[in-house]
Amino acid sequence: MSKENVWGRLTEYARPFQKQILGALFLLLLGTSAELAGPFLAKVMIDNHILAIQKPWYQLDEVPPQAAGQVASVNGTNYIREDVAAKTGLGLDRINQKEVTVLTEGTTYYLVSGKVNPNTEKQFTPIMPENGRERFEVTTKDQSGQKMTSTGIRLTAEEVKAMYQGDVLPIVWLSVGYGALILLSAGFNYVQILWLQKIAQRIIQQMRMKLFIHLQKLPVSFFDKTPVGALVSRVSNDTEAIRELYVSVLATFVQNGLYLIGILIALYILQPELALFCFLTVPVLVLLVYVYQRYSSRYYAVIRAKLGDMNTTINEMIQNMTIVQAFRREKGVQKEFADVNEDYFKVRMKEINLESLLLRPAVDLIWKISLTLIVWYYGSTSFHSVISFGALFAFVDYMGRFFEPINMIMNRLSQMQQATISAGRVFEIMDETTEKKEAGAQIERPRGEVVFDNVSFAYQGDDYVLKNVSFTAQPGQTIALVGHTGSGKSSLMNLLLGFYPVTKGSILIDGQDMRQIDTHSLRSHVGLVLQDPFLFTGSIGFNIRMYKDTITDEEVKRAAKAVRADEFISKLPGGYDEPVVERGMTLSAGQRQLISFARALAADPAMLILDEATASIDSETELAIQEALHVLSKGRTTFIIAHRLSTIQHADQILVLSRGEIMERGTHDELMAQNGLYQKMYQLQQGSASVESA
Repeated sequence: MSKENVWGRLTEYARPFQKQILGALFLLLLGTSAELAGPFLAKVMIDNHILAIQKPWYQLDEVPPQAAGQVASVNGTNYIREDVAAKTGLGLDRINQKEVTVLTEGTTYYLVSGKVNPNTEKQFTPIMPENGRERFEVTTKDQSGQKMTSTGIRLTAEEVKAMYQGDVLPIVWLSVGYGALILLSAGFNYVQILWLQKIAQRIIQQMRMKLFIHLQKLPVSFFDKTPVGALVSRVSNDTEAIRELYVSVLATFVQNGLYLIGILIALYILQPELALFCFLTVPVLVLLVYVYQRYSSRYYAVIRAKLGDMNTTINEMIQNMTIVQAFRREKGVQKEFADVNEDYFKVRMKEINLESLLLRPAVDLIWKISLTLIVWYYGSTSFHSVISFGALFAFVDYMGRFFEPINMIMNRLSQMQQATISAGRVFEIMDETTEKKEAGAQIERPRGEVVFDNVSFAYQGDDYVLKNVSFTAQPGQTIALVGHTGSGKSSLMNLLLGFYPVTKGSILIDGQDMRQIDTHSLRSHVGLVLQDPFLFTGSIGFNIRMYKDTITDEEVKRAAKAVRADEFISKLPGGYDEPVVERGMTLSAGQRQLISFARALAADPAMLILDEATASIDSETELAIQEALHVLSKGRTTFIIAHRLSTIQHADQILVLSRGEIMERGTHDELMAQNGLYQKMYQLQQGSASVESA
């Protein structure tokens, strides 16, 4: 299945939730915008307020009213900053024009006469104090490299506060704004993550439900060739991988995609050259993504297949633990699992090596090289005022934020690949052809006339297991099928239940071709008891009722009494409410068989199929069931597949099969009189029985 088809179908599953998804993505946009606005506030705080003290200051002869609170008094002289003077509308005639500069050396501030570049190299030399104030000679270099000398004084803490008095409130408000943006971003992200998680859970819930329902509609032939572990892996593991696609991958790609766009815009506003430099790294990153996707898709397809193989091995081992331990094949099973586990480990390591090379390490290398070049170039040129410190700080912050979402996206690529492969595996199952509902509508309760008219059947090709089988079962009759293993007895019943289509010939139910009858409707009138009964987790009453709530408790008990199951059920602590563990392993084989027999009878079917139904029942219980069958089979067409010929002597018609053909037919007495295959089989069993009794 192509990736385009997979993504198209995944989109269809998300379509019913598109409004909720768009709402979550809008919150994601708000949260991302709030987070991206933070460095801008930091830049404004640094350049316009924290480092604004280093801007030119001018001496004031008098303080005008509009400048009140914006003027700093140092050593008895009033000073106003250049940008503040422009804001308050002071003209040049109101300013003394004597320019001073504030320089910093660690946490010490100096007021220096003249215009001095605060970003150049500085040397402070103490000179003769004046009026009790420490004085310094400051040596700097201009842009041409010529030395310049100025004099200045060390500022006290109070004087520094005075020079910052107009900036304290804006710094506080900008800090509050920065914190508010962080809280808003966290709040928006929390809500959108919650929404996306809920939406993803709903999508996967529906997908699993559709997959589970679809599995129930698949023909039995599909389960004959598909391991149970592989199916369990697709219903559980693969759908869980798809859930991560809707939660982690979708949110990560959208959020970090918005991050990248916003960061590139912010970088362009800060410094176009820097934004262009970031753009140059994009082709390299796209190449990494292309190479990773090309090779990882191969590995993940094998990984999911190997995981299914492991689940299959584990399932087989658990289901057949009795056989494994009885034959002491633990080491053999361990070796088989170790081989599968080793194969999974090897292909997993190949994927990990690829991921380790092309994802975060490669991106981190590009990021570190880019950052080194930027800091080296613009950091050195910032001494000549090419870029402000605040802009450089914001740029470094944005550069980190630029590569972090790329790392997040690259890290999610592996999950996206897993989800895509898993979705393809799930959709492969859902594309399997289900049992066709034939042209006929629902069938009413049939009388029970069954006609096999020259029926031939092959599971594959021309290898026929049934050849020109013809017989008629009248309503209420009991038809017994006997024969050696592989003679076609069970295949006949599989055709009657519609598990497989007839290859040649036809089967008629009350004169109507089975091809014209809805098989699901037909099965509702057929009771089935298998040689190996399966009980579901629940209670005994639940297993007799088998999801059919219309069956009352009285009908459950009546069916159980008819097959003598009530005798042991009533002795259990919980009676009919006694819990049944998986496969009913706390009950004996005979007890499980009696419960499955009661299950078939409680459904009140028009036809009964007993496939070696008495094989697991002792002789005493078998006699009781035979008595019940004489009563319960009245009005029902009953098919008995039997190996023990002593249980079918009452049958109205016995069909002896060999290699897919009916060799003999008749009642027990008629067949014994023919001195044929049936007689030999009966005598062999009677001889075995005599030897055993002796």
